[in-house]
Amino acid sequence: QVQLVESGGGSVQPGGSLRLSCTVSGKTISPYTLTWYRQAPMKERELVALITRRDVQQYADAVQGRFIVSRDNAKNMVYLQMNSLRPEDTAVYYCHFPMFDSWGQGTQVNVSS
Repeated sequence: QVQLVESGGGSVQPGGSLRLSCTVSGKTISPYTLTWYRQAPMKERELVALITRRDVQQYADAVQGRFIVSRDNAKNMVYLQMNSLRPEDTAVYYCHFPMFDSWGQGTQVNVSS
């Protein structure tokens, strides 16, 4: 059974940074694409970033140039470095393993002054 656990969320002022981590168990991540989604209040869940097995990264337009997705296959972990955070980045952030359609429980990110 594949399980994902996110960590690293919290509250930060606009312009600040956070680093989210996603620990995967039950399956080795190295051959697979992993993704990060987010869901803001009253909005649909949206794709934020993905990273392929070959470290190709793609980002939503809203976070391009500010967020960086990375992976550590040896630790079976995926990360989302979030810089220059804005109030509109406030959301619950989820790690997702598309091949097995597995989701983490989410971690809350709040950006406000």
